Amino acid sequence: MRRLTLLLTGVTLLTAAACGKSTTAADPATTGAASASASQAPQATTIAGVPITADPALAGLLPDQIKSAGKVRVATEPPYAPFEMFVSEGSQELTGIDVDLGHAIGAKLGVPFEFAVQKWDGIIPAIQTDQFDAVMSAMTDNKERQAVLTFVDYSVSGTGILVKKGNPEGIAAHTDLCGKKVAAQAATNQSKLIDKWQADCKAAGKPAVDKKEYPKDVDIQLALKSGTVIASLMTKPAAIYTAQTTDGGNAFQAIDDPAAMGGYNASPNGIGVANKNKQLAEAMQKALQALIDDGSYAKILAKYDAESIGITTVTINAAVD
Repeated sequence: MRRLTLLLTGVTLLTAAACGKSTTAADPATTGAASASASQAPQATTIAGVPITADPALAGLLPDQIKSAGKVRVATEPPYAPFEMFVSEGSQELTGIDVDLGHAIGAKLGVPFEFAVQKWDGIIPAIQTDQFDAVMSAMTDNKERQAVLTFVDYSVSGTGILVKKGNPEGIAAHTDLCGKKVAAQAATNQSKLIDKWQADCKAAGKPAVDKKEYPKDVDIQLALKSGTVIASLMTKPAAIYTAQTTDGGNAFQAIDDPAAMGGYNASPNGIGVANKNKQLAEAMQKALQALIDDGSYAKILAKYDAESIGITTVTINAAVD
């Protein structure tokens, strides 16, 4: 449920000049990526403590260019816990739900998923110009993005509200944010959701939410700590994880609105690939379904206390808006 990209004009290819370069690649050997090629015999690879066995039949579904390359190049933008984050401060090694699931899908397909850090607004342009094969970065599958990307939907989550520990402003529902300074990452689904909520504020006879946009999640946390804003919006799993882990759980808390326990405006998160690479999306879909069916998927989500975002059937392009 994270992030709404800047508006795209039809399906026009964005120029290479608009693309950022990937800046950091995680070593597959250190992140647990599968090393087998699609042509090798089945073997087990341990991802997040879960043994994954390569399936030659699924590997055979991969497009020729992926078989030839022997890897899937994946863009992501950390930190956005618990989806993607660095193992420790100063480390370039990546971990998180997206990273572990990506490596598990790669292990099932017999090709490593090689993750590299890419700025958010450069991810889609980089995929369009073949710098990456896919994006796994808590990206919401929505119809606007489907103009250029095909999504393999791997989880469902809504937006959560993060406030200071103790909830000093007494926030209980989204309408309690009316007239207050609220942060969201720029060009995200959360920023768009605040715009939708302005109508609810007006209907309640309250002033509009004073939206403050920031380039990164870490900037938002600093603004919330300093009191520059009184709340921030992020996916509910991210809000819960941030509350549990920041400063020993003493900095923030996530709000549980009984009317939206799964988060506001719950939508599917998807692995995005270029529309011309639907064969890759279909291979990923079948590999992920195999991981769901054998229980590996649930174990990976459980590592991050994120079972609530799990699905039972993998869909393609199941956007709700």
